[in-house]
Amino acid sequence: MSRRLGRNGAAQAGTIGSPRPTTTPLAAPHIAKPPRPDITPLAAPRIAKPPGPNTAPLAERNSSKPPRLTTYGSAGSFRRLGVAVLVAGGGGLLLFGCGLLATDNSRAAQTYEETVPATITATTATTAPTPNAALADGDTETASSAEAAGTGAEVDPPIERPAWLGTRTLPTTANGRVVPQTTPEELRDRRLPTVDTLPPPPPDAPFRSTAQPLDRATLDRSTWTEGCPVAQEDLTYLTLSFWGFDGRPHTGELIVNRAVAEDIISVFATLFESRFPIEEMRLVTPADLDAPPTGDGNNTASFVCRPVTGGTVFSQHAYGLAVDINPFHNPYRRNDLVLPELATSYLDRTAAPGVITDGDVVVAAFERIGWFWGGRWVSLKDYQHFSLNNR
Repeated sequence: MSRRLGRNGAAQAGTIGSPRPTTTPLAAPHIAKPPRPDITPLAAPRIAKPPGPNTAPLAERNSSKPPRLTTYGSAGSFRRLGVAVLVAGGGGLLLFGCGLLATDNSRAAQTYEETVPATITATTATTAPTPNAALADGDTETASSAEAAGTGAEVDPPIERPAWLGTRTLPTTANGRVVPQTTPEELRDRRLPTVDTLPPPPPDAPFRSTAQPLDRATLDRSTWTEGCPVAQEDLTYLTLSFWGFDGRPHTGELIVNRAVAEDIISVFATLFESRFPIEEMRLVTPADLDAPPTGDGNNTASFVCRPVTGGTVFSQHAYGLAVDINPFHNPYRRNDLVLPELATSYLDRTAAPGVITDGDVVVAAFERIGWFWGGRWVSLKDYQHFSLNNR
């Protein structure tokens, strides 16, 4: 099958089994933040210094052809989209793809997005370190209250997972784009129980997290290869407590850039304290990159080594500097393109468990660490997406 841009449902092109496209790394930001008092600081990061913005010919970047869609995940699809737009407004001028950026960081008018949700739906059991046993040297554990009232899943009981979830491949057009879809009735009020891939914490346990260098087994489960724009030693493997829609605590896993690991832990500690529900949090695997689109993915994830669609630069997910949360509840939209494809009912941004809205606990938590939310962009909306450089 052809690989379509995959954004399994909140970041490929080519034929299955073909080598990944040659990519030119994008500059990664320098980060220097003092360690937080409740988290053991990590060693100073070394972030690769890739070349600057996309220098692909303008004719190629402005092609009128529809975006190439490559499946990203066995139970949903992600799409990488490249847009180069010049915008004046809000006291700033924004031009991506040509090297100029001047914008108001408080509520940036985003007109370029090369990222695509890094998440997928199908849950595959994987071998990983047990997160809630005695912590190894270098691990961190942060206690926080799990009893605060919030947008938690304890309000309503979970809904049984449909037997077909992650198994129904969506029809595509001749150019590989998924035919527009509507949300199945079973997913219009999506509150599915979490399928544990790591041992869950005790019901009354405080927030727990671990931070470890990537070992060989974890690296092999991920999408990292020698051609990725970040070195293995600059990535950190995290395990994090989170509340599911089933009202129970679970253990998730993320790979993030070592430079932002402490900040990401603090964000998820806040979400745990407020009982913000998350359906799934596991690593994206190489098999996910080749899976056909099902449009029903809902995996919260960060690191995915992939380039932008139709370009030569890497996504921010390839640096571990972006996070997608509950992509089905918080879809990506540009014109008539919705990702994941079955999440069209969630274009209605009415507050609900798992839905991210402006000013809520999720947006506020990422703002405190200096990250930006794709739900505030102008030319497109990426409600699941948070990133350090607003891309």
